[in-house]
Amino acid sequence: MEQKLADFFNSLDRSFFMDNACRDYASLDAAFPIGYGQTISQPSLVYMMTERLELDKTCRVLEIGTGSGYQTAFLAEFSKEVYTIERIPELAKKARERLGELGYSNIFYRIGDGSLGWKEYAPFDRILVTAAAGRVPLDLVDQLKVGGVMLVPIGPSGWQQLTLITRDAEGLVHSESIGDVVFVELKGKYGWTL
Repeated sequence: MEQKLADFFNSLDRSFFMDNACRDYASLDAAFPIGYGQTISQPSLVYMMTERLELDKTCRVLEIGTGSGYQTAFLAEFSKEVYTIERIPELAKKARERLGELGYSNIFYRIGDGSLGWKEYAPFDRILVTAAAGRVPLDLVDQLKVGGVMLVPIGPSGWQQLTLITRDAEGLVHSESIGDVVFVELKGKYGWTL
């Protein structure tokens, strides 16, 4: 997986997921605004999160925060199915168009409160939250399969801990902080006010 991820990372043009003046800087390892108060994450973070999820072609993945679709492309490339939720209809529409143009047919889209997850399709092998939760999103933990992995930034606005949450064979939930990150705020039940 490591070499395949590196190859995909080097081949995917990040500027394709940006449609503003920042596009000229797409090759820089930095987050940039994509409109509606949202950002496209820096490439190194997208790479690291994808790597930490340890995806394979049997994984069903729930993504909270479709955004530009850049991270979604990584999930779709290395998993069986991606269920992605975005609260901003305009961003969801653009991401869907871009990912369709790239040929992905294993992505399912929803507009709404991502902090509640997508219970109809749970449980998920992997869950990736790409917005900062104010606390552990229990509804998402409940949708994580035994043996599953979730990555979620948890903490106050402006600074969070990227947290790896796992559910072991006995169904017990474990968490581990894996580093400092800065994400836009998750809105909804487990995020911040709308």
